[in-house]
Amino acid sequence: MTTTNLPRCEFDSEDLILRLDLTVPGEVKAIAPVVEQIMSAIKEMGCGVGKEFDIELVLQEALANAVTHGCKQDPDAQVQISVGCDQSRGIIVVVRDPGGGFDPKDVPSPVVGQQLYSDHGRGIYLINQLMDEVRYEKGGTEIWMRKG
Repeated sequence: MTTTNLPRCEFDSEDLILRLDLTVPGEVKAIAPVVEQIMSAIKEMGCGVGKEFDIELVLQEALANAVTHGCKQDPDAQVQISVGCDQSRGIIVVVRDPGGGFDPKDVPSPVVGQQLYSDHGRGIYLINQLMDEVRYEKGGTEIWMRKG
């Protein structure tokens, strides 16, 4: 699923000025330090200027989904995250988890009906709203996101 018809997210660019590849244990407490590390590197390289809030929120949501649903909060399971900054296309983020995947079409909209009152289920919606491009690959165990 792609939210737009923009060029595919790729890391094969001569314009790549930042590349981070990290592994995160499948536990909630591991999310904040990783997000802080990534945001620090992004800010230091001058990537995503003016879009830092969106990028940080999306990182938190994507990692929370991967840890909660993909790893089932098992500290022995791992989430892989790759972040790149491409001068022409912006920030590219890929999150991979070891879970069984999901179909994004089956995730109910949090802005319709009874879902409005739910205390969870907004991560995918926020990711799709805040990023310029979003793709779900490998049966939903991998999410590609780009913010220009």
